[in-house]
Amino acid sequence: MDQNGAITSSTSTRRDDLDGLRGLLGALGISIREQVCLHRDGAGVGALGRVAGLVAADVIYEIDRVSEHVVVEWFAAHWPDGHPVRIVMEGVDDDVVLTYPAGTAPDAVRWICIIDPIDGTRNLMFDKRAAWVLAALAPAGGDGPAVARLPDIELAVMTELPTTKQGWADQVSARRGAGPGGVDAQRIDLRSGVSQPFRLSPSQTTDVEHGFCSFAHALPDGKTLLAEIEAEVWDRLVPRRGRGRSVFEDQYLCSGGQLYEVASGRDRFVGDLRPLVAGRSGVGTVLSAHPYDVCAALVLSESGGVFEDPWGGPVDVPLDTTSPVAFMAYANPELAAVVRPAVAAALESVLGIAAH
Repeated sequence: MDQNGAITSSTSTRRDDLDGLRGLLGALGISIREQVCLHRDGAGVGALGRVAGLVAADVIYEIDRVSEHVVVEWFAAHWPDGHPVRIVMEGVDDDVVLTYPAGTAPDAVRWICIIDPIDGTRNLMFDKRAAWVLAALAPAGGDGPAVARLPDIELAVMTELPTTKQGWADQVSARRGAGPGGVDAQRIDLRSGVSQPFRLSPSQTTDVEHGFCSFAHALPDGKTLLAEIEAEVWDRLVPRRGRGRSVFEDQYLCSGGQLYEVASGRDRFVGDLRPLVAGRSGVGTVLSAHPYDVCAALVLSESGGVFEDPWGGPVDVPLDTTSPVAFMAYANPELAAVVRPAVAAALESVLGIAAH
């Protein structure tokens, strides 16, 4: 970064730039966490769940509006002029142009910053489980976010939004191509603000038994078809042998949280196949993940895990707020090689969708 805050071209300088921007996105996450917790503590948990509005992709709750205001104010106050950016964010429709410095033309930005200010809103508004702030940066390739895609992301940061009884909250980040050594994981004492580094380490187990392996189907719509696909996967991976099969499920209502569970070694894989059943006979509309929900998948892949589409290809979607995203996330490549054929075969058997 030069004296004006602009990006310069050398590899080492670009790395330094990205590390500086990592710090900024980390500070954004902390600011959202602090303001969300202050609002919750002042208004009470019950006030968080009031419906505040609807956008093309989701329902927006009162607590979402709090975090969105923080994002707008934070970028106006802290984002460096030398890194003009367009914001793509849950709660802001794609036709709304939000750039910083304010007034920057969409075709003049250098970065696309995709943000989910609260991933896991429903967990947080009932004080059931932590939610996450997800933020990621991709180079802008022209006039706006339609030309930036998920595989273009170079930097991702996840900040935990704790429940009322938590004393600690995590923040993790990764830079593309840096590998596990470039993953920064910090556990923050919420009383003192002191952080302790820790290692983010996905499981190296290469089978599914006696571990957590889940497919997302927490909502009623599409559940029957999704369960049929899942049952076929288990029959292929763990054939019935006259005894119960010990594969555990965790319906974490938070795509970023699901990915974190895999990256941290607690889950072996998670899959979200909901977009594949949407619109089929008897199913209709299905609430699906969107690019902002998985924008921090880089943390998993740089930690040694695998993030891919259900057939093993890249999850290649535009950085927008409406594209549905189907994905599989595995703790390690060896496990992915075991499970991937079973998922592909089940999709072809149940939905008639062949591998591509």
